[in-house]
Amino acid sequence: MITLSALNEIIRIRHGFFTREGGVSQGIYTSLNCGPGSADDPAAVQENRSRAMAMMDLPANALVTVHQAHTADVVTVTSAWDPAGRPTADAMVTTTPGLALGILTADCAPVLLADRKQGIVAAAHAGWKGAVGGVLENTVARMVDLGAKPKNIVGAIGPCIGQRSYEVGPEFPAPFLAEIADNHDFFAPSPKAGHFLFDLPGYVSRKLARLGLVDVTRVPADTCRDGARFFSYRRSTLAGEKDYGRQLSVIVLER
Repeated sequence: MITLSALNEIIRIRHGFFTREGGVSQGIYTSLNCGPGSADDPAAVQENRSRAMAMMDLPANALVTVHQAHTADVVTVTSAWDPAGRPTADAMVTTTPGLALGILTADCAPVLLADRKQGIVAAAHAGWKGAVGGVLENTVARMVDLGAKPKNIVGAIGPCIGQRSYEVGPEFPAPFLAEIADNHDFFAPSPKAGHFLFDLPGYVSRKLARLGLVDVTRVPADTCRDGARFFSYRRSTLAGEKDYGRQLSVIVLER
């Protein structure tokens, strides 16, 4: 489990960016696959999620996740729900202590947020589609609705795909450049003609800064290149594997 000091320093906040290590899953899911949307053994996934919560000194039923669909949708969480009936959304916000907001990723950016003065936390799934589509704007806006102030919100970006690994086609930059011309900063030439290398964590970081956050940090890791520690959709696809595991990122407001 990886943590960042920016969130560790906030009283009553606990968080963790879990790696793929420490679980019971086998084969391509080895070992801490926490994604119920994978084709892994559901019993193994449940055990892995329970182990992750135990590492945070929380009961298994404290973990709350959503059905992620690369949307900009945010839900306010007031109590835990059955994982089988989880709503479709890509971000969660809560003021309720004891709820572990969990985001599942395998190259997309997990973003954990906490207001350092108010009891308000959030977790967002920021793939390129959700990030350019407004999931971060909507998450921060929901936190503000609950009493947060952007200048007091600390942002932490977890392990995700790095720019060297993220080759995209010639059509890819268009929605980013339409948003703001300065977004060309996040595209570097690829060795493949007409293609680019996209800096997802850089884009997410700047977007959070433009939303008024002054304290944004990230885990310096590339999920695609570090197969020992992280699951990666792109790496699995390039290897011809039929599926992939998901790592878990969690934030909780302590009781």
